[in-house]
Amino acid sequence: MKQGLSLRVSQHLALTPQLQQSIRLLQLSTLELSQEIEQMLDDNPFLERLAEEAAREEFGVDQADAPPPREEREDGADYSAAPSSTSTTSSAGDGAVDSTGDAEIASADGPESEPDWDGDGTIDVAPDDSEWGGDAPARNNNSSGDDDRADATELARSQESLQEHLHRQALALRLSPEDSAALRFLIESLNEDGYLEDSLPALASGLAGDDNDEFDELVHHFQVALGLLQSLEPVGVGARDLGECLTIQLRALAREQANDDDDEDSREALQVALAVCRQPLDLLAKRDFKRLAVLTHTREEQVRQALQLIARLEPKPGRRFVDVERNVIVPDVIVTRTGRGASMKLRVQLNPDVMPRLRVHDIYAGALKSHKSDGSQALGQRLQEARWFIKNIQQRFDTILRVSNAIVERQKNFFVHGELAMRPLVLREIADELGLHESTISRVTTAKYMATPYGTVELKYFFGSALGTETGGNASSTAVRALIKQFVGSESAKKPLSDSQISEMLKEQGIECARRTVAKYREALRIAPANLRKAL
Repeated sequence: MKQGLSLRVSQHLALTPQLQQSIRLLQLSTLELSQEIEQMLDDNPFLERLAEEAAREEFGVDQADAPPPREEREDGADYSAAPSSTSTTSSAGDGAVDSTGDAEIASADGPESEPDWDGDGTIDVAPDDSEWGGDAPARNNNSSGDDDRADATELARSQESLQEHLHRQALALRLSPEDSAALRFLIESLNEDGYLEDSLPALASGLAGDDNDEFDELVHHFQVALGLLQSLEPVGVGARDLGECLTIQLRALAREQANDDDDEDSREALQVALAVCRQPLDLLAKRDFKRLAVLTHTREEQVRQALQLIARLEPKPGRRFVDVERNVIVPDVIVTRTGRGASMKLRVQLNPDVMPRLRVHDIYAGALKSHKSDGSQALGQRLQEARWFIKNIQQRFDTILRVSNAIVERQKNFFVHGELAMRPLVLREIADELGLHESTISRVTTAKYMATPYGTVELKYFFGSALGTETGGNASSTAVRALIKQFVGSESAKKPLSDSQISEMLKEQGIECARRTVAKYREALRIAPANLRKAL
């Protein structure tokens, strides 16, 4: 083997820590970004959150001897009352800012507006070390007395849970301490749908261990408590499976109709429904009337009436107690319409509630500048890290706003006519327009939401593949899904549309969409097949 020297030219990309942080912050959701900011505030002493201070009132020594306003003297008001709001406003008027100032950040298109990601190593107080996002208005607190603008999250937290609802009913029962404890244990063992997933022996075994006597006693108390639990409201709670849940509700209906002698048909339908619930539930899901009629020894028409009754029951008794807080989505971008007709304009702005108010701690930065020492280099790096973090946060929101503006510009028809007017759009179009990479657009549109006149949607919602039309144009897959949803919503309940029929209807609209594509879009919309949508 002969050794030698050779010269080779190659290219490689080295990501600096600042660029890595910028990419990572860009793909974070609002919640993840908030957690990242809290972590950085704990780790870096040079970074601080701008305190939301209330308007300063004119009290103190300077105002102690000031004469009361004339209107107060004439009305005989107490001289110890607060000064009028006019003087307070005038004193703070110079510092007033537009509440939407930060929400309308201009897009950085030119190279001169690109942030400098390379640190200069200086520890001097930079002119841009002031807070970013400082114009964002303070969050509305419920303590302000404005009940009409109460936070949706606070309202969600105040909702009564299923366990709390059941515990409150259990207080009215006269039980022994053992049965009361068993009932409380079963209530806490329910899932969010109101079902008891674990069997009674399994629950008792986890408490008793290897003690057989205690195990038998616990099973006995659990059986008593289960009967009490299933008698509480909502009806059907405490069931071990769907069949038992439906049976509990049917028996409750039977007790209500026990004294009604004139409703013989309803009682007969109840008995058939109870018999149907004892059969395999897959037959009920498939609506196999003939098979169910054979198994229950009834006529097919009676089975249809029984299924109509079962369809009115609640398969998830705990559904209305599920905490709605998890469904609250805070949009990153807000789009509003101004004007009407030809003069209508779309206004795109960042949501001020999601923009952090951060700045470099000027006292610490000034102290570092005036006390240079051997250890100041490490502190200078932390100061530069705080500056980079603020710049990366600003770059993140600038990019989100630029991408949102480009999306709104290309999807104007959606904001005027709704999702049926959505046009095909791919990531490459936005990337080419803004001079960014497709991966950057993908990061921006993931887990970022936009509030529109038609609801809050994810930015990815505006992107959809194209389907060919008879005229040679393209139709957005999003618009096609909306059209399928409209067809199904207006169909006859007795003769629902099949996938082939929907495909033919789309062809009549000039859209080439195969039956398999219709089935795929229908499943994405969570629409059942035609045989399950058919009315009983």
